[in-house]
Amino acid sequence: MRNVLLAVGCLFFQYLSAQPDSLFIKTITPKEERPEWTHKNKFSIDLSEVAFVNWNSGGSNSVSALLGFYKEANYKDKYYFWNNNLSSRYGLNSQQGQEIRKTDDLFELNSNLGYKPDVDSNWFYSLRLNFRTQFAKGYKYPNTDTPISRFMAPGYMFFGGGMEYGKHIESLSFYFSPLTLKATFVLDEDLANAGSFGVEPAVYDELGGLIREGERFRREAGILITNSYQMKVVENVALKHQVNLYTDYINNFGNVDVDWRVDFDFKVNSFVRATLGSHIRYDDDIKTQEPTEVEGEFDEAGAKLQWKQFLGVGFAVDF
Repeated sequence: MRNVLLAVGCLFFQYLSAQPDSLFIKTITPKEERPEWTHKNKFSIDLSEVAFVNWNSGGSNSVSALLGFYKEANYKDKYYFWNNNLSSRYGLNSQQGQEIRKTDDLFELNSNLGYKPDVDSNWFYSLRLNFRTQFAKGYKYPNTDTPISRFMAPGYMFFGGGMEYGKHIESLSFYFSPLTLKATFVLDEDLANAGSFGVEPAVYDELGGLIREGERFRREAGILITNSYQMKVVENVALKHQVNLYTDYINNFGNVDVDWRVDFDFKVNSFVRATLGSHIRYDDDIKTQEPTEVEGEFDEAGAKLQWKQFLGVGFAVDF
């Protein structure tokens, strides 16, 4: 009997040895990391108000509001990234004794597609698209009879390809494009005839009769260099810097158009935040005008540096 039991035990032990370990120990297969789209949406409103009642130092009552919407849709895997974002802002100011005036107006779309053939490389072959215009008419206040800009007047589009470097492409990027196409749209008859924003102006005869309408579209091809950087300065304070340098091959090669933005974001809590920003532009195609000795007549002057600075406190909601 003992020999029978011993033989059965040996057979059972051999059976167990032939079975996979998973019969007794549950193996955990690591979840495969798959590339996914990431999305970010932000709605913001900045408000400021000043009111005076019997204030002996004087002053004007005023209310300002700036609405903003920002959306991101980004994709990334081992070889590719595709970053897309849309920015829109519109601001108004109402001051005692004045009409309501526009303070900010922007609609901008960016798309950046990159590919690297080597997983360990930080260099990408990149394609970039940028489109920018505004929503409403713009005026040189206090003159509100003649708009100096409006929707798609101007409108700008950049499209090109090149090389981009970035170990962490979301926070630091250097981009060089040897060929970027720039299109300027002026889809307004009066502004196009005046030759605004660098398009060819209309041609008139000696009596002021229109011979040829102004162009509404201008094409350029040139070099584009960009650098962008994001960092956390201290807790709840973030910095974003972006500079674009562009020069056209045919028209005044070496004369560089500059677009440089620096923004600070101060986060108070989940909803309340403050922003401080600076925006500098120089575009040789945008000429200024100087008044002449004859009232109502102007002479064209050269391009000048444009600068916008803003400070706002308000609410922001991420969703």
